[in-house]
Amino acid sequence: MHISKLNRTFAAMSVSKKATMVLHRWNISLLTLCMAMLTVCCATAQEASSIYVETPNLFDKSDSYEVDFTNVASTDYTFPLPVGHVVASTPQSLEIETVKGDAVKSMFAGTVRLSRHIQGFGNVVVVRHPNGFETVYANNAQNLVKVGDAVKAGQTVAIVGGTNDRYYCNFSIMVNGNRLNPATIIDIHSHNLIKQIVVIKKAGSKVNVSTRLTPEQVRQREEKAQTISLDTNDPFQGKQFYRLNLDLISSDPNAWHYPLDNSHVISGFGGKRRHSGTDIKNGPGTKIYAAFDGKVVQSGVFSGYGKCITIRHRNGLETRYSHNSKNLVTVGEMVKAGQVIGIVGRTGRATTEHVHFETRINGRAFDSSYVFDHVKHTLQKGTLQFKKNGGVSRLK
Repeated sequence: MHISKLNRTFAAMSVSKKATMVLHRWNISLLTLCMAMLTVCCATAQEASSIYVETPNLFDKSDSYEVDFTNVASTDYTFPLPVGHVVASTPQSLEIETVKGDAVKSMFAGTVRLSRHIQGFGNVVVVRHPNGFETVYANNAQNLVKVGDAVKAGQTVAIVGGTNDRYYCNFSIMVNGNRLNPATIIDIHSHNLIKQIVVIKKAGSKVNVSTRLTPEQVRQREEKAQTISLDTNDPFQGKQFYRLNLDLISSDPNAWHYPLDNSHVISGFGGKRRHSGTDIKNGPGTKIYAAFDGKVVQSGVFSGYGKCITIRHRNGLETRYSHNSKNLVTVGEMVKAGQVIGIVGRTGRATTEHVHFETRINGRAFDSSYVFDHVKHTLQKGTLQFKKNGGVSRLK
């Protein structure tokens, strides 16, 4: 064997001993690590020259695996530019801005799979990690590592690139050659890992990523939800952001209900007329259902809404149902998800029988399609992040 290959082999074997302790915390088998290290030792020309390649042997034993980020030690994780800040976030990458000469850090321990200049990306470093993830650091002024190098979490792998006016790193996370939304793994405001279990499942040439909470986290979330007052409904509780995990809600079929059966949308949110809700159509006399458990805080005639009901929920939202022919609940009444609360009508400013349905948070209406799939009549997937001063985004 060539001496350089021997050196890389011994270096990879050394890394595998240190990585075993990390794997114990992340609940990944030693066999997975050994396969990953073997892959690096025998890296193909394609792996050393192309960003998007599959990870050999990753799904040999199963078409899915989990990575536990609920108890990762501070020494096992580093934000790529600790003093930088995210100026742009997409489902594929983060643009992290910083100062000239700043050091780009490896997010986790791993082995360098690629280190070279690539057209359209600049100088790029790709690090393959024992947890099956790969992290990509692009637009570097200078790469400081070479293919086969073993790196630790927090180790400098490059110097940030840019111009005299602006210096930044294009950062992304991959599994099996597929880019993931970094915001599902990292809190882009605090720079911390999100404490959760990430489930990776192979789907042909693609991968599907979902998250779940540990039983203890579910208990803590439920306790926190009980602290959201149905009298004041302040989910932010002094913070600038609030997150709503729709997957957690949808896991209990009794925790939600689409407002109107056998219906369809006739007018969506926003548009030229700045519509504050979603108009859902069905025939007169159709039953209206509460979307979630909650407390009725309005029930009566309200200007253009006609007969209207507003329900406040412990998940931080308020839902509003208007133009009803009849309200069947009163202010102060506690209702359950799926409970009949009214009858479809055309009271107020309405030209046809329908429900004007609104989802609101902190007194502001937002597009209900973030919460409900109005075609399938199901809850959407993933986690919503709300800003206290307005705005909502989907993290995954």
